[in-house]
Amino acid sequence: GCLGHGEDLSNQLLPKKIEAFAGQRVVAVSAGARHSIARTADGAVFTWGEGEHGCLGHGEDLSNQLLPKKVEAFAGRRVVAVSA
Repeated sequence: GCLGHGEDLSNQLLPKKIEAFAGQRVVAVSAGARHSIARTADGAVFTWGEGEHGCLGHGEDLSNQLLPKKVEAFAGRRVVAVSA
């Protein structure tokens, strides 16, 4: 789940494109021990991985995210930096 490839939880020995970002330009990525965060060129923020303790930023939804999920709390705002 931390790699953002959905149900494919296998180890990746080489970089692999995250299909959920097809058609989008990702300009920043940061990774924590069990979660990741990305910012797109238009300022949108996406998180995925372990949702425990609210670290993904999806409010009451503390579930794990196997695919990047947009952080709706930033809707209408332009985020300029991200850090996991």
